Amino acid sequence: MTYTKSLDNQSSNSKSLVWFRRDLRDFDHAALYHALKSSQQVFCAFIFDTEILDLLPNKADRRVEFIWESIKELKAAFQKNGGDLIVKYGVAREIIPNLAAELQINAVFSNRDYEPNAVNRDKYVAATLAKSDIAFHQFKDQVIFEKDEVLSLSNKPYSVFSPYRNASLKKLNDFYLKPYPVDAYIQHLAKLPVSELISLEAMGFKRTNLSEMRLPMGMSGGATLFEDFENRMHQYKDARNFPAVKGVSYLSVHLRFGTVSIRHLARRAKNMANAGADSWLNELIWRDFYFQILYHNPQVASGKSFKPDFENLPFPNDERLFKAWCEGKTGYPLVDAAMRQINTTGFMHNRLRMVAASFLVKDLLIDWRWGERYFAEHLIDFDFSANNGGWQWAASTGCDAQPWFRIFNPITQSEKFDATGKFIRKYVTELSQCSDKEIHAPWLIPPIRQKSIHVVIGKDYPAPVVDHATQRALALSLYKSCIPSKEEIDSEA
Repeated sequence: MTYTKSLDNQSSNSKSLVWFRRDLRDFDHAALYHALKSSQQVFCAFIFDTEILDLLPNKADRRVEFIWESIKELKAAFQKNGGDLIVKYGVAREIIPNLAAELQINAVFSNRDYEPNAVNRDKYVAATLAKSDIAFHQFKDQVIFEKDEVLSLSNKPYSVFSPYRNASLKKLNDFYLKPYPVDAYIQHLAKLPVSELISLEAMGFKRTNLSEMRLPMGMSGGATLFEDFENRMHQYKDARNFPAVKGVSYLSVHLRFGTVSIRHLARRAKNMANAGADSWLNELIWRDFYFQILYHNPQVASGKSFKPDFENLPFPNDERLFKAWCEGKTGYPLVDAAMRQINTTGFMHNRLRMVAASFLVKDLLIDWRWGERYFAEHLIDFDFSANNGGWQWAASTGCDAQPWFRIFNPITQSEKFDATGKFIRKYVTELSQCSDKEIHAPWLIPPIRQKSIHVVIGKDYPAPVVDHATQRALALSLYKSCIPSKEEIDSEA
């Protein structure tokens, strides 16, 4: 970003505007801190951007409700300190320059976003502000390391995770994890009359089932979840793979919308220094890794495969099979439970994301982009870089991806990670009477037994839509057709 003014030259009497986007908190906030420290009056604003909202097909979108609730809490926090959060609905690239002019702002502050559409929006805003001699300052906030901060010895971005992780851990010190002391300058918030928050309904959206799910939202929700996770972080390495166990942090949506601070989370994990904390810190570094992949390879945002060899895999793309996958009616219980989880809650356990993605691409032979799009529409924690990275990993088209010849066996995965069928029974209630052994492959249950437990395959629960062994052979053949040299075929995962 080219700034129109140097931050160092800002007048101590200046007015500034902090533009909140995916950083919905009032603590340890880079842009807010720098604005408060360098300005006499700081206004804060959030825009419900119609350029984003108008593209959402579902008007009962959990993400919009989560944002609205988080904005409500942030607005109240600023009001408690004598200020307010100005909330508007419309085209953000137009509203921000107009608001800056209206308030006679000297500089606009925001935290950086790395998705191509957001980068282009910010360039447009910076150029518009510059015409009025208004500075636009941006800061790193949603990642630990960004852009070119972690490069290889040859000064190039990494495309393999392990060396990136090692380089990150080597560089990671207190400087990169120190908090921004917003409270030290909070008195510089501009005094504003209290304003009402636009309702979801006024923007054309409806309430969802978030309240029924008891998902803690906003800054307080993020703090509550992290406090709970800290007490069991030491178990994370072993517990994180089992969807029926409370093993993960459940903080992904809070990281997505910035109601928690990545620096705070990483600092606590680093200082805890046990196997579980190290494993979770590893996941936070994976998140950074996918951000830098997107930054250095923006072509993936337009649907391109990271690996050019696999750009045009000849997937059959059977729409009937895709519909069965979307609805959780494939006949493979763990896959169906995973899909019903995302459809019901907007969340899917990370192990299940890998299983469901592998099944769609390498069993149903459907283009990974179809699944990527479905997750983008349904995940409450949808983050483009992680979603794209995860799908390309599963499809073997991405950086440091699962080798193309490694194909998850959905039955093996089920037996290994949901051995007693507890998770399956929660979402695939038709199978609740199956034994722990039967529940992973119910089509193998003898007909008499099926009737006795009221799960007649093909009637009460679908028969498998494909045969795994057959589809595995087809997938291997499909991938082989697109690689320059044949690699040795490995065993199933």
